[in-house]
Amino acid sequence: MQKTSSIVIIGGGVMGCALAYQLARRGVKDIVVLEKEYLTSGATGRCGAGVRQQWATETNCLLAKESVRMFENMNEELGYSKDIEFKQKGYLLLAYTDAQWNQFKKNVKLQQSLGIPVEMVDPQGAKDIVPHLNIEGLIGATYCGTDGHANPFHVTYAYAEAARKLGVKIETYTEVIGFEVEKGKVKKVKTNKGDIYAPIVVNCAGAHSGEIAKMVGEEIPVYPERHQALVTEPVESMQDPMVISFHHHIYCQQVPHGSFVMGMGDPNEPTSFNQKSSWQFLEEVAQKVVNILPPLKDIRVVRQWAGLYDMSPDANPIIDELVRVKGFYTVAGFSGHGFMVAPITGVMVAQMILGEQTVLPVKPFGIDRFSRGEYLLEHSVV
Repeated sequence: MQKTSSIVIIGGGVMGCALAYQLARRGVKDIVVLEKEYLTSGATGRCGAGVRQQWATETNCLLAKESVRMFENMNEELGYSKDIEFKQKGYLLLAYTDAQWNQFKKNVKLQQSLGIPVEMVDPQGAKDIVPHLNIEGLIGATYCGTDGHANPFHVTYAYAEAARKLGVKIETYTEVIGFEVEKGKVKKVKTNKGDIYAPIVVNCAGAHSGEIAKMVGEEIPVYPERHQALVTEPVESMQDPMVISFHHHIYCQQVPHGSFVMGMGDPNEPTSFNQKSSWQFLEEVAQKVVNILPPLKDIRVVRQWAGLYDMSPDANPIIDELVRVKGFYTVAGFSGHGFMVAPITGVMVAQMILGEQTVLPVKPFGIDRFSRGEYLLEHSVV
């Protein structure tokens, strides 16, 4: 492993690989990406892989909107020989309470003002979009046809291959074990395979970002939270959009090859690095999804798994340089939607590090917003 680097990126998920590519295409040399296991071994390879623009905050709406535009052209831009499998089959968000419906009205007003093609539909309109949807108790729904689904493995590999072609070194099975900081500036990254001198380090370690920050003596408000998912056997195509119910804390999508991927958030899930899947999840998600989408009762489950959201206090990311450790950047806290906004985030962070004008404002994601009490508060998280 090389002894020096201009920029070290910690984390071999979609965020780290996207950032490496965006820095390299801007002419930065000697970039090293460090991944303690294999590419996509963390949250990227365990996510539901949905890509939606229907959010409650302007920041997330804009991140998602710009990322969708990039997903649409990603195969060509990155020269990927395979396919990232981006399919824009839409998202249908369900409301079962007056409070949810009122929040949806506010969300749609915001989304439409930003040019996102979203519409509100009544229960019958929702059933027209997903014919096998059980509309009992449903008040209404919102639908965006340009939302969709992409393959997180192919997206990450596409960025990694493009970055390697530009000279980026990606070191897998290489764990960061410490840092050397001198006079308030990061100087060295210590790994299980040797040290790398670097003046700039970017912490893209997802749910482990808080542990990485502690190695330079800093605390960042990012914490791990287990979320579980499953995949079924492939069946004949029957559902285009991703269906989400915040009321049931559930999402369900049929992916291009026919399998259904579904997951569920637990409001009572404790903070931990636990990635074990449970029979309780299987039982509860099955009951909920069969109630919402009855025909799925006859489909067999192939496997289930768990992954970690890198949660922040307001469910919005932290994109900032540490005040007391110059050259050390945090790009974390995406709270379960890092995959879908990674394309534009990679651009913004590269521009920020290089001192360029960022394509979208970065200041709202500063870590000091929490001490100022200026929380962004994203409500639309499953």
